[in-house]
Amino acid sequence: MIKILFICHGNICRSTMAQSVFAHLAAEANLADYFEIDSAATSREEIGNTPHYGTVRKLREENVPLIPHRARQMTRNDYLYYDYLIGMDTANIRNMIKIAGGEDSQEKIYKMLSFVGYEHTHRLSEARDVADPWYTGDFEATYRDVVSGCEGFLAYLKEHNEFTL
Repeated sequence: MIKILFICHGNICRSTMAQSVFAHLAAEANLADYFEIDSAATSREEIGNTPHYGTVRKLREENVPLIPHRARQMTRNDYLYYDYLIGMDTANIRNMIKIAGGEDSQEKIYKMLSFVGYEHTHRLSEARDVADPWYTGDFEATYRDVVSGCEGFLAYLKEHNEFTL
């Protein structure tokens, strides 16, 4: 079982969207049983809240099932437990490393968009941030970024793991 934690600032927009999108892509590829997928925040601002209505609406438009979730904050134990911790932007990565104990000693922390295009290039890239729709209001752009990142991440995992179908 590959354990994945998607992380953003509040855990109500980008990370919950990524959690649902990745679970949907894995199910479409008949790989859902190989993954444990969750999401978390670097902050405490939204703890206990459900996904943002803009995320819910966008996932519905795209026929992606929403994974029921309540916002929670990432912990040091999450760093130890999960195999991959995927942050949405540079500030998230910085805060994830602080929560993990000050360093990514196990090399588990990645920026979401570093996986974009992996299915074609077979390499990770320098990545821009996934814009936070809490501020931009643009859930469409966030969705496109999240799908591109998740598709590349799934291709990365397929290449680096053996899945028996």
